[in-house]
Amino acid sequence: MIVCVCNNISERNIVQAVNSGMSTMRELRENLGVATCCGKCHTCAKNVLRECLDNNVPTANRHLHAMVFQAMPSTATAA
Repeated sequence: MIVCVCNNISERNIVQAVNSGMSTMRELRENLGVATCCGKCHTCAKNVLRECLDNNVPTANRHLHAMVFQAMPSTATAA
């Protein structure tokens, strides 16, 4: 499936990029050109990236990987 029509970037291109070590949208933008023109593909590309990263993380570490995408709770307390 084509993810970025402007630059003709497919889901397969993103999977290959992740398999070669890329792990951020910034790296995908810089190396593939995804989401650099109209930006309509950003959400789809990010979803493909997350899915690839989730599939590449060993089962024992999935909970750690998931924590990267979650906001940390505030630990501020009143004195």
